[in-house]
Amino acid sequence: MPIFEYDCRSCRHRFEAIVRAGDVPKCPSCGAGDLEKLISSFAVDSPTSRNLSMSAIRKKNAGVATDKAWEDATYDRKHRHEHHD
Repeated sequence: MPIFEYDCRSCRHRFEAIVRAGDVPKCPSCGAGDLEKLISSFAVDSPTSRNLSMSAIRKKNAGVATDKAWEDATYDRKHRHEHHD
């Protein structure tokens, strides 16, 4: 089964999907079917490509963790303020 990369025209979410023959993919973010199929490069499996991929994933996850911490702190400040009024 091939893996394809898509860009949702409705919400601009970019994702990969395994698509079986006859299946029509939908955006996992908004559920829309208005997708642009992107041109993907072929996969290369080597120790170097794995290390680069893992570094990119770690960097992305660090950003997500930072964003979550910021949102949690904002939420806490807002709710502390509401309870003191």
